Amino acid sequence: MQEVIEEERPRRGRVLAVVSAIGPPITLSTALLIYFGWVRADAQARAMGLDVTLFGYTTQDLILFSLSHLFIPLVFALVAGLIWLTLDRWLLRRIHDPATRGTVHRYTLVAVVAGVLVAAVMLLLELSAAGDGPLFGPYVMAGGVLLAAWAVRLRRLARSVPEQRPPVEQRAAEAALVFGLVSLLMFWGAADHAQAVGQSLAASLEQRVATLPHAELYSVKPLGIGGPAVREVRLGSAASPLYRYDGLRLLEVSGGRFFFLHDGWTVRNGVVVVLPDDNSVRIEFGR
Repeated sequence: MQEVIEEERPRRGRVLAVVSAIGPPITLSTALLIYFGWVRADAQARAMGLDVTLFGYTTQDLILFSLSHLFIPLVFALVAGLIWLTLDRWLLRRIHDPATRGTVHRYTLVAVVAGVLVAAVMLLLELSAAGDGPLFGPYVMAGGVLLAAWAVRLRRLARSVPEQRPPVEQRAAEAALVFGLVSLLMFWGAADHAQAVGQSLAASLEQRVATLPHAELYSVKPLGIGGPAVREVRLGSAASPLYRYDGLRLLEVSGGRFFFLHDGWTVRNGVVVVLPDDNSVRIEFGR
């Protein structure tokens, strides 16, 4: 019985090690996807003169918004992670070899200085630009911080006297601080990137409005829809009136509402028509 318990302890330790290794990155990635989607949707809505809460987006919607624009950066991040793992294993083998330990120790010092300089220079550029700095500046700063932290870890492992290494508590506190700093930089970069994407999507609607589905609205009551290209046509009779509205394009259906743009819509002079999805209006779609 005692042998079984002793065998299960290493297994539990390995499981906890795997969870602790992949848990924080997955949590951070999910939070970044949600935050990116919300900032992107908010920037696009503001550029159109709306509030993002009108759309009633769900968490799933925000994640889907992010995936379409973060797919390539995520692929590059995964490739960089694989390269880092390969290089880290290769350097660890060199560290345990007394013949190459000194060389690794010297080059890691160069990596520490390079990482700190990259992060500091990019931070100065961001601060001097007053909010109009490089689009991926925070991501570069996060990369510099990670490079410096990784190099510090390798330098400690390369020390010939293990007793000179800091205690476990200190290393855990340093790892937590690095993770927190990198997380903040990632959210900063996601906010800048998402705002640029949202504003670009709103501006591109001016060229894409003619490709949106054409919508004709039918109502027994006048809706009073404004817009330079919207026409109200009275149908039916006095006893049974019917009104039709032409010149509208379906933008989106979300949060129990229909969102329409009119033909010739622009960011500066356009009108967004919002109607509830409650069967009070009959809608016909076409090209």
